[in-house]
Amino acid sequence: MPQLRGSDHQSRSDEFVGAIRGPEFSRIFGVETEYGVSVTENTRPVETGQVAMMMFQPVVTRSRSTNTYLGNGARLYLDVGSHPEYATAETLTPLATLAQDLAGEHIMRRLALDAQRQLREHYGDAAKIHVFKNNTDSSGHSFGCHENYLLRRFVSLRTIERELIPFLVTRQLFSGAGMLGPEGFEMSQRARFLDDAVSSATTRARPMVNTRDEPHANPDQYRRLHVIVGDSNRSQTATWMKLATTHLVLSAIEESVAQDEASPFESCILQDPGLAISQVSKDISGKATIRLSEETTQGGGTTCALDVQRFYLQVAQSFVSRHADTIDDILPDAAQVLELWENALDAIDSHRWRDLSSWVDWAAKLALFQRIDSRYSADEDYARRRSQQIDFEYHDIVNGVTYPSLLHHGAMRTLVDEDAVRTAVHTPPADTRAALRGAFVDKALRSDSLWACDWTHISLSSSNRVEAELIDPFDARPTAEYLAVMKALDRPGVGLSYNA
Repeated sequence: MPQLRGSDHQSRSDEFVGAIRGPEFSRIFGVETEYGVSVTENTRPVETGQVAMMMFQPVVTRSRSTNTYLGNGARLYLDVGSHPEYATAETLTPLATLAQDLAGEHIMRRLALDAQRQLREHYGDAAKIHVFKNNTDSSGHSFGCHENYLLRRFVSLRTIERELIPFLVTRQLFSGAGMLGPEGFEMSQRARFLDDAVSSATTRARPMVNTRDEPHANPDQYRRLHVIVGDSNRSQTATWMKLATTHLVLSAIEESVAQDEASPFESCILQDPGLAISQVSKDISGKATIRLSEETTQGGGTTCALDVQRFYLQVAQSFVSRHADTIDDILPDAAQVLELWENALDAIDSHRWRDLSSWVDWAAKLALFQRIDSRYSADEDYARRRSQQIDFEYHDIVNGVTYPSLLHHGAMRTLVDEDAVRTAVHTPPADTRAALRGAFVDKALRSDSLWACDWTHISLSSSNRVEAELIDPFDARPTAEYLAVMKALDRPGVGLSYNA
């Protein structure tokens, strides 16, 4: 990899650069998690779709729909294929996003346990509902964990394809959820299901970044970067690091584009991202050979995941150093992020991957698998079946015991305590427009009005429709139109139902 370029290049657009200095590197984050559902120990057959609908019956009773928004600003819905899905409210920091994501786990668990009690009335007292926060089922189907980052519009998708994709392909070194694949252990559950680097497709072909242009903000200023390459993590630290490191990389990209500088990441362009992500996933040493594009600054060649990640880390360290005075506004705990990032790469490079088992999901799972292999070395078939069971059970947020046991014994780091999670279940972030949406939903639920909302609008249906636009995701201040809608909720409604 080449050396970093100097940071003293004179911008050709000082006004543009000034517009993104300091706190203006702020970003909106969000995570959408699709969950898998299954049933065991039932006395007679029951369809998974039926179980998912049973889980969502309280949602349908409340909203007459399987698609609704909640008082904490989040969206809860039943996706294609009977996958329950939870999309976090807009947040300003990776840690706040983590709290909202964990709130989603809490809500899904509560829905599943309520449905399980009903299920046992008809399908046996031992029937269990399993809700998996993972990315593949036993039949080989894949479902996603999607990250959303608000990105300045002046950064092109071509730039993202060339400069961000190599980072996303290789960050599975610390963000992969791990799995027992057809050819052995793999670091990432999503890697073998991805076809393209950047595309508008989501089912016919699965890209790493989806290009559907739905910014949910001012489209002249922003695009919403929809990253669908990532695994669903149980580890709180892995989720936080996945978001925080990506934020730093995006900030460095925005800065170089605004300054009209050649990005250092031009040296990392991959020849075949789809092949590379599979090669990286199957080699826990981080040293599998991956090919660079001839478009790179050095004209091609080969590299490995560790070298790519070390280069992105070096750029991020330089970025943080240049913005030392305002880094707390850009990313709280940036120093801790960089330290953990470097420690992870060092551990893998020196074959000490077990040192990561307290926060990297794949390392935690692989340590469990190796322990099983050692304990049952005389019965390889049983050891394999037991590891396969743990592979799924680790991700079961309802009846799983493996991950909770790791937490109970202090073997897995946590960043957000249970009190904060319970707060996030009912309370939206106070510093984004989610606060306005959440307050509206809470008040609308206590009224008898017909109402609707989405990420950017709220409205009441009556003889005179009342609505307000929430176009700025950074703005939690109520507008006159918003206050008019809230005031209208104080008047008698027009019916006993609503639509969300």
